[in-house]
Amino acid sequence: MLYNIPSLITPELLYAMRAMGHGDELVIVDTNFPAQSHGKQCIRLSGVDVSQALAAILTLLPIDTFVENPFATMQVVGDPDAIPPAVQEFTDIIQKKAATQQTEEQQPPVGLERFDFYERAKKAFVIIQTSDSRLYANIIIKKGIINDAD
Repeated sequence: MLYNIPSLITPELLYAMRAMGHGDELVIVDTNFPAQSHGKQCIRLSGVDVSQALAAILTLLPIDTFVENPFATMQVVGDPDAIPPAVQEFTDIIQKKAATQQTEEQQPPVGLERFDFYERAKKAFVIIQTSDSRLYANIIIKKGIINDAD
């Protein structure tokens, strides 16, 4: 055990987040996502939903501030303007992180068409697969840097 690391962060996940570089992407996905066939590396977080994983990961992972939006979610097929409940929850978690770290407010995650999301996930450093059964509970996070001020 270590201090100040959320208990759902496994040793494998901690290692992957530490090994990522600036601009690398981490994808957190629901139980229906084809993670094993789409990812170079797949880590499973059983018994956890995407929101729980996102909140825990954001306590440790610096977010890229050099891009317009470091977060992306999957659009609803046939209704790209819809905001699924899971995505609204992700937005709330992201805003809460920005407020507690006294950084500027984040835009809501950008929506990607389903197959565009799959293609981007294939290029990610790691895919984290949860037990979340909510539809469209998938999010991509672009890692940032830690500078001297941090």
